[in-house]
Amino acid sequence: MRLTLRVWRQKNADAPGTMVTYDVDGVSRDMSFLEMLDTLNEELILRGEDPVAFDHDCREGICGACSMVIDGEAHGPERTTTCQLHMRAFQDGATIDIEPWRAAAFPVVKDLVVDRSAFDRIIQAGGYISAPTGSAPEAHATPVPKADADAAFEHAECIGCGACVAACPNGSAMLFTSAKVNHLNVLPQGAPERETRVLDMVAQMDAEGFGGCTLAGECATVCPKGIPLPSISAMNKEWLRAARRRAV
Repeated sequence: MRLTLRVWRQKNADAPGTMVTYDVDGVSRDMSFLEMLDTLNEELILRGEDPVAFDHDCREGICGACSMVIDGEAHGPERTTTCQLHMRAFQDGATIDIEPWRAAAFPVVKDLVVDRSAFDRIIQAGGYISAPTGSAPEAHATPVPKADADAAFEHAECIGCGACVAACPNGSAMLFTSAKVNHLNVLPQGAPERETRVLDMVAQMDAEGFGGCTLAGECATVCPKGIPLPSISAMNKEWLRAARRRAV
């Protein structure tokens, strides 16, 4: 395959960025998207040019580091992570636009790399449980209803990639935050911090500069792990409940 890539190049957060065009030949349809970028970078290095900076780690669809907008879609045309997107999803001779996540709370570090530490601070605000020290409790010591366990696992699948923010027209982080809140709030182990968790995490989300949610639904559409849109409504109910009790 021969492709034309239009890649966002930006030296640092303070420098202006621009789209730069590259031609890449000899791309296998079985390559992953990141392997294709590796091929481009090898050519750039051989020419003495600066390679394109992009995030990656596990390359197994687990960590969510491979964050980029491909042809206007977070992670590309398929509902998966960028590292699991293969070049057979594109036509020979195609022109592909590659950009970083676009959100005020995700400043560009370089090229396609953005700073997503805002997510870390949201989790630090309340994404934990109280647990006594000492030996681990028996697995069956705290019964968890099947429906609650399933809901917790569903929300725990969130890998924090930020596709929901990149796809949202408002740059909202509600789907991410709701996944982290609901994951713990439906479990008995998360009960001690249930109210403070949702209030503190939502407050931190707002402080980070994410946009407001208008339930456009783009977040759930692009989420590679399928976090459902009703997760946001569930968190809103938790927040209202906690806010009322705090006001009493």
